[in-house]
This record gives sequence, C-alpha cells and structure tokens, in this order.
Amino acid sequence: MILAIDVGNTNVVLGSIDKGNCCSIARIATDAGKTDCEYAVLIRDVLILKGIGLDELEGCIISSVVPPVTVILKDAYRILKGDEALVVGAGIKTGLDIRIDDPAELGADLVVGAVGALGIVEPPLIIIDMGTATTLFAVGPKNTFLGGCIMPGVKLSINALAGGTSQLSSVNITAPEKVIGTNTRDCILSGVVIGHAAMMDGMIDRMEAQLGMKANVIATGGLSTVVAPYCTHKLQVEPDLLLKGMAILWEKNRK
Repeated sequence: MILAIDVGNTNVVLGSIDKGNCCSIARIATDAGKTDCEYAVLIRDVLILKGIGLDELEGCIISSVVPPVTVILKDAYRILKGDEALVVGAGIKTGLDIRIDDPAELGADLVVGAVGALGIVEPPLIIIDMGTATTLFAVGPKNTFLGGCIMPGVKLSINALAGGTSQLSSVNITAPEKVIGTNTRDCILSGVVIGHAAMMDGMIDRMEAQLGMKANVIATGGLSTVVAPYCTHKLQVEPDLLLKGMAILWEKNRK
C-alpha cells in the first residue's frame, strides 16, 4: 500500500493506493505551524483509526502547493518509516508535454490532475479543480499541457463578500433552490454557486474556441459536486482525481 498525501491551501488529504485502487482516508487541516513530529503523530493516529498499520506502507507520494508543509511532511514520513517520500515536482516522469512559458511554475496539483484525467479520458480535455481557488487547465492532443486560468473559489468569494460588506454575512455553501433569490442567504448562494457554474460554462466555451475543438471536461475538488449540476456543459466529476494521478505517477517513478 502506498500513502498518498495531497497538500492544499486549506486541507491535507491522506489517501491510500493499493494495487491501483485509490481511496481517500481523511482530511486534516493544512498547518505550516505544525512540526514534523506533530504531523507524524497525526498521520500515524489517522492510519490506526482507519485500521492501517505502518508495516503495510511500501512508500509515500506527496503532491503539494504549500512548499513549507511539503518539507515538514517529507520529514514526518521519514520519522514514521525511515524512507524518503516521492515528491511531485521537477525531475519526475509525468508523460506530459508542458507548453507553458515556465514549466517550473506549474503547480504539483495541476500536474497530478492532468495525469489523473489522462488516465480516464482522451485529450483534448479541460480539468477543473474547485478548491480554495478554482482552476481550469487544458490538455491538447498528444498530452500537451497548454495552460489555463485561475480564479477565486466559491469559499473565497463568500468570505470576500462577508469581509467587504456591512450587511452580507457568510453562509454555509449548499445547493441553491432557484436563480432569483428572495432573501439574502438565497441571493448569495445563487450568486456564488450558480454564478460560478455560469462562469465555468463561459470559460469552457472560450477554451474550446481557442482549442478549435470540443473537449472532455473533468471536475474535481471539494465543491465540484455542488457546482457541477448547475453547469450546462457535461462535467465528469472525479472526487479522487488527484489520488488517481498520484497512483499513475508512483508507477511511472517507483524505481
């Protein structure tokens, strides 16, 4: 069994990769203030809670968009197993032909998402990740990673509304019942959820126009299941896309 660690700005997702099967184990808070020992204890306790022994782990792969936490988690895994974790970054085999201006700028989450998506559908494709930020990136024929766009995520939008206005408070993100809200809560939900879906549709249209062809669209991230039903385009929701991508990368780089 391989321990997969996906580090986002808000949460660290722990997952397992066992004979090609990917499973999300738990979410813990991303905290650069924790030490390697604290993370080691936390990961060990989560594994015990899920009935997984340290002796079952053959290796570890880390995908991270928070560099300070990457280093801490590498050290944490070394404390737990005495081995080095594989970190998604420069020098690993991906199978992607990266065509952005500076490939070194490409975030590990985007690499992993693209690799995971290519394991599911054929290019051209658009990968949407709805997390703290919402990202849309395009992969063209022959696995060419072309680039994309980054925008504030749904939660950031709600927090910005609450923090920047006097009469609008934060709300729990749920599926809105209608586009035309009749109270403040419903108006906010309509704006941030259905509005986000409309933005996804518009960006997909414009990306396909630039590609010159229709694309398969895969969505992942914590809020993809909330937003995707309001999109007019067909979005294939893959909650464990990044884990699937890490499983593929582990096999490409295990030696």
